Amino acid sequence: MEKSKYIWFNGNFVNWEDAKVSVMSHTLHYGTGVFEGIRARHCSDGTYIFRLFDHVERLYQSADAYNMKIPYTKEEITQAIKDSVHQNNLSSAYIRPLVFFGEGEMGLLPKNVPVWVSISAWNWGAYLGDDAGNSGVKVCISKWKRISPQSFKPYSKGVGGYMNSTLAKVEAVKNGYDDAIMLGDGEVVAEGSGQNVFSIKKGVITTPPIETGALGGITRKTVLELCKELNIETKEQNLTVDDLKTSDELFFTGTATEVVGVVSIDGDNIGSGLPGEITKTIRSKYLDVVNGRDKMYSHYLENVK
Repeated sequence: MEKSKYIWFNGNFVNWEDAKVSVMSHTLHYGTGVFEGIRARHCSDGTYIFRLFDHVERLYQSADAYNMKIPYTKEEITQAIKDSVHQNNLSSAYIRPLVFFGEGEMGLLPKNVPVWVSISAWNWGAYLGDDAGNSGVKVCISKWKRISPQSFKPYSKGVGGYMNSTLAKVEAVKNGYDDAIMLGDGEVVAEGSGQNVFSIKKGVITTPPIETGALGGITRKTVLELCKELNIETKEQNLTVDDLKTSDELFFTGTATEVVGVVSIDGDNIGSGLPGEITKTIRSKYLDVVNGRDKMYSHYLENVK
């Protein structure tokens, strides 16, 4: 990780090395926290954050889902996110707001425990590797099932839930794959370890509904909007492993991932074994939008200054 100079921590900027918490923090013991992943990009006339207000809104929705009261207004958090990029002199950045319980009474019930907030920003390249956009990624069907919505709230970005994703990711990489696809209740497809998944068959795009345990991704939402503009039919409905393996094309989406083709599952090629034409069209359109080259979507871009 390429460290930046400052982290916003509980209302103030502190040196990166000084943003510390006690080993007795509630979240360290029980995973009681929520977070966001946001990108700032260098555009032709400055540095902009894509769909910042949607990310902040989801952060508060996640906190509310896990009974956490953020001790700052949405406006304060929004400004702190922008300041985290500006104060660190970053032209492009990955931004990680984190809401968590600090040190207080121990036990499953977070009683008399303060809610703390940190916002970090640093330079971070392509999540799945610099070549993933052109070559695509190879995945497996994970033996680890996505946490059931009846047991957790996977549609919100809860810290503890990502242990589930970590198990799937580690297993996949150990076995020579780039990532994994996880199944939900009833053996239907949910999502990747940290990405939404889309199947393309006969020109129609299908993605699992969030009821499967898939995150209601902001990039997922954006891609569905772009498909409408591109006159590509989309559906949100359950998919099976067979549906994935017989797809003409597959792709992942996510703020860190962006739009990346999935070219094989369990060693079996999807289509030609390379990112397909529809995937490449959507990826190109998405990159134009987030990099400020498509003025139709400029309302989604927020200048950091």
